[in-house]
Amino acid sequence: MHLQDFIVKSDLALMSEEIKEFTHKIVSKLRENAVEKNKHLDLDYSTLKSDFTSFGLRVPMVRKLANEFFKELKVEGVNDIDEVLEYCNYLHQLKISELRTIAVQWSFKLKNQFKPRHFNTFEKWLKNYVTGWGSTDNLCVQSLGFIVYTYPEFIKKVKGWTSSSNQWVRRASAVSLIYGLRRGEFLKDALEIADALFYDKEMYVLKGYGWMLKEASNNFRDEVFSYIIKNKKTMPRLSLRYAIEKMPEDMRKEAMQ
Repeated sequence: MHLQDFIVKSDLALMSEEIKEFTHKIVSKLRENAVEKNKHLDLDYSTLKSDFTSFGLRVPMVRKLANEFFKELKVEGVNDIDEVLEYCNYLHQLKISELRTIAVQWSFKLKNQFKPRHFNTFEKWLKNYVTGWGSTDNLCVQSLGFIVYTYPEFIKKVKGWTSSSNQWVRRASAVSLIYGLRRGEFLKDALEIADALFYDKEMYVLKGYGWMLKEASNNFRDEVFSYIIKNKKTMPRLSLRYAIEKMPEDMRKEAMQ
C-alpha cells in the first residue's frame, strides 16, 4: 500500500498535495534503507491507531536523510517556520518513528524563527506523539528546550507537567530545562521540578530529573551538591547516581554515604 492510498478518514486528507508528495518521497527513501523485515511495512493509516511503527533505521541514517530532504525543501522555497511546521505536523500524524525524528530536526533548524505561539505546537507533539524516553528527549533538548529557554514565561506551564498522568510528559518537565541549564539558566526552576518529581514511581522520570541535575551541576556544582546532600537520605538512588555523575570523586563519595 502506497502513502497516497492511506490518507483517508482524518485531517491528514486536508494537507496540501505538495506536502503529501514530498512525504511520499521521504517514505520511499526510508523504505529503501529499511531493515529487510520492514521493507514491506504496511503503512495503512487506519491500522496505526495510537501506536507508532518504524522502518528500523538507525538514528544517524535518519538524521542524514533529514538533512538531505531539508535542503530539498529550501530549494523548493519552503523556508518559513510556519510552512515547515505544516510539513512537520503531517510527518507526526503518520506515526512513523523516523518521520517524527525528521520533523523535530527540521523544526529545530529554524529555531531562530520561533515565536511564543509555536510553544503550543511543540507541547502538542509532546502530549500526542511522544512514546518513550528517546522521542521525549529528542524533542526536549531541541525545539521544546530552545523555545522554553528563549521564552521563559513558559516555565510555569512546564512545571505543570510534573503532575501529568503521562510519564513522558513528567520526564519532559525536567529534560526541557536542560537546554537552558547548559547555558547557565533555570537553576531555581530545576530544583523546584526535582522536588515535584522527587518520589515519582516511574524509572524514566527519576532518571530524567537526575539527568537534569547532572546537567545543572556543570554550571551550578555547589548548589546542586548542596541540594543532594540535603536530600540524600530520601532521594531515590537512581536519581542521585545520575545527578552526581560529573562531580569530583570526593563529592560523589560523600553523596553516596
